[in-house]
Amino acid sequence: MGKVIVIGAGAAGMMAACRAAECGARVLLLEKNEKAGKKLYITGKGRCNLTNACDTEDLFASVVHNRKFLYSAFYGFSNFMAMDFFEQNGCPLKTERGNRVFPVSDHASDVIRTLERKLKEYGAAVRLHTEVREITEERGRVSGVVLADGKTVAGDAVIIATGGLSYPTTGSTGDGYKMAERLGHTIVKTAPALVPLAVREQEPKELQGLSLKNIRAFLLAEKSGKILYEGFGEMLFTHYGVSGPLILSAGSYYGEKEKQEGCLLRLDLKPALTEEQLDKRILRDFEGKENRRFKNVLGGLFPVRLIPVMIRLSGICPDRPVNEITREERRRFVSLIKNWQMHITGTGDYTEAIVTRGGIHVKEVNPSTMESVKLQGLYFAGEVLDLDGLTGGFNLQIAWSTGYLAGEHAALQGQKE
Repeated sequence: MGKVIVIGAGAAGMMAACRAAECGARVLLLEKNEKAGKKLYITGKGRCNLTNACDTEDLFASVVHNRKFLYSAFYGFSNFMAMDFFEQNGCPLKTERGNRVFPVSDHASDVIRTLERKLKEYGAAVRLHTEVREITEERGRVSGVVLADGKTVAGDAVIIATGGLSYPTTGSTGDGYKMAERLGHTIVKTAPALVPLAVREQEPKELQGLSLKNIRAFLLAEKSGKILYEGFGEMLFTHYGVSGPLILSAGSYYGEKEKQEGCLLRLDLKPALTEEQLDKRILRDFEGKENRRFKNVLGGLFPVRLIPVMIRLSGICPDRPVNEITREERRRFVSLIKNWQMHITGTGDYTEAIVTRGGIHVKEVNPSTMESVKLQGLYFAGEVLDLDGLTGGFNLQIAWSTGYLAGEHAALQGQKE
């Protein structure tokens, strides 16, 4: 077996190094930070939503870009195989709402420790504070890497697992894109993904900090009305727009084209009820309170902070007695609750994005091995590729699956002529 150099000790890099070492390769894992798994420490607010216990169909459906490319990776190392890997290696897991999988301890550090233990067990060498400047090649194949201090390290295979551009404080600064580009690879334009949305309207600022559960959200093309994304879950109002798991997923479908052509966010605050059922519900709330003011009978429908905003948007006077509200006004109010629209003006930046959209063009990578089709012995894994998924553990599953496949095939390089 040959020597495999893995650049980047994040989720994909550590999994790639584990698998390559398990397959018998001599492995050197290089990380420019002071510790491995720096971004993993902060995922899921420090709890680490490491995968999703959904079925295979939902797993593929939760990949936003280039899901077909992941066929071999997901079948080669599935979400359930990832769960088994961690459970069998001393990291017990639990499954929460939406099939999200977390360590029982709620500590991301346990996920990292499991990977570090396996690296040690398989004899992989890990060097921290070590930055790679470039990848070297000889006669159309990889020959090693050059470090930032000028030293050269020889290798039979190199795996680029340097991440994207999101959370730059964790070291995600696009290094892998530059290395790949110098070796002739195309980089699909990058953008923040799984990111909060900014809106034109002022209501979110007024409601800053308020969280709503069990909401249905739609992302719509403004001119055609075409639905670009539809989801159900939790959202949060911010000082410039909206966030929360539901909105972050919607943010992955908002790009340059949507920004130029105009895009709307439509919220259904009561998705469990049809408009007719909601109208009847409001009428029941009005019963026996005919002389009370409109603003005082909505406590059962909305959180307290939301009431004045919804009343203002409805155009109904807050002090109006309930018995004076017309059927038409009530119907308009129902429509507002089911179809609250806001104009999207942009997204948060990379400091707020959970992942990066874009990256190394997947057509230049063999999906069965993760090897470059341009340079023998060069492999890719994780977020550096043009792959991204929804919230719920899907992006880490992409990292585990592509890392596992890259590590396995990179380990075989030393046997090739």
